[in-house]
Amino acid sequence: MKKIVLLRHGESVWNKENRFTGWTDVDLTEKGIEEANKAGITLREYGFNFDKAYTSYLKRAVKTLNCVLDEMDLDWIPVEKSWRLNEKHYGDLQGLNKAETAEKYGEEQVLIWRRSYDIAPNPLSESDLRNPRFDYRYHKVPDTELPRTESLKDTIDRIMPYWESDIFPNLKTANTLLVVAHGNSLRGIIKHLKHISDEDIVKLNLPTAIPYVFEFDENLKVANDYFLGNPEEIKKLMEAVANQGKKK
Repeated sequence: MKKIVLLRHGESVWNKENRFTGWTDVDLTEKGIEEANKAGITLREYGFNFDKAYTSYLKRAVKTLNCVLDEMDLDWIPVEKSWRLNEKHYGDLQGLNKAETAEKYGEEQVLIWRRSYDIAPNPLSESDLRNPRFDYRYHKVPDTELPRTESLKDTIDRIMPYWESDIFPNLKTANTLLVVAHGNSLRGIIKHLKHISDEDIVKLNLPTAIPYVFEFDENLKVANDYFLGNPEEIKKLMEAVANQGKKK
């Protein structure tokens, strides 16, 4: 049975500080590196062997992938990076503490900014140095395609063309693929694969560095999906993600 494994990056510095990160290129913490290594060990112990891997342009995802492949002795497999797998762009919220923002604007408003399907935070201005048009790594991307802010819907609209043209078609010749990305970019893929409604996707919280496996039948239809690991531990990690936007 063919498989695609989705993996959110390990804990980043701004995950630890409970900040809106988005396209800000922050690094992994020591815990994040340990989580990534553990994910690689888990995948190896379950007998996974990847044909190709995909990741974003952001170092927290790239380094997580590197750790995983190193633990699996798969450093040699082809890796494709795409800006389309980047995290949701949080506009002018990027860098703000989620709990402090909840104190200021209310938990309900922060939940809307974090998890609503079609409401985006306020955009970055054209002169804001955080604007991706100033970042050389995106110099080949048309400026009209670079976000200043995004809703989840916008994020999915950015990701799905790449999923449908590059990643998913590779299952025709490959047996197992690995996608290491971000909470919201992966939620978009999961929404598509599981046909989750716009309302229910708000409730999906992905823990860091826990492999999420999708199995496909001979017609490349989803036959099964599951997390690798202890169910009770994964449930607690999901709850922790859900609580990030609550007041202290």
